[in-house]
Amino acid sequence: VQLVESGGGLGRAGGSLRLSCAASGSTFSIRVMGWYRQAPGKQRELVAIISSGGGSPNYADSVKGRFTNSRDNAENMMYLQMNSMKPEDTAVYYCYAYARPRAYWGQGTQVTVPS
Repeated sequence: VQLVESGGGLGRAGGSLRLSCAASGSTFSIRVMGWYRQAPGKQRELVAIISSGGGSPNYADSVKGRFTNSRDNAENMMYLQMNSMKPEDTAVYYCYAYARPRAYWGQGTQVTVPS
C-alpha cells in the first residue's frame, strides 16, 4: 500500500484547509485509515481514524467539532476537512492505513497556522 498526502500549506486562525490522501497498491486489504500529526518537539498523535467497514470516524478531543474525516472507497481517497483552525493545529500531518499485518504511512504534509 502506498499513501500520498496533499493539500497542506499555510492556513490562518479560524480558517479552513482540506487534506487529501491517495491510496494505491493493495487497497482492498486496508482495514483502517486515518490521520496522525506531529508537532515540533512532540510525539505523533492520532487525529482521526475510520474503518473500511463504515461507521463514524473517531476523533481526538482536540479536533472534535472542527475536523471531518471522510473516505471515498471507490476512488481510494481519504480526506480531512479542517475548519476553525488554531495555531496548535500546526504540525506535519500523516496519512495512515492498516492492512494486516502492518501499518503504512504517507510522507507527511506540513500544515502551518500562524498565531
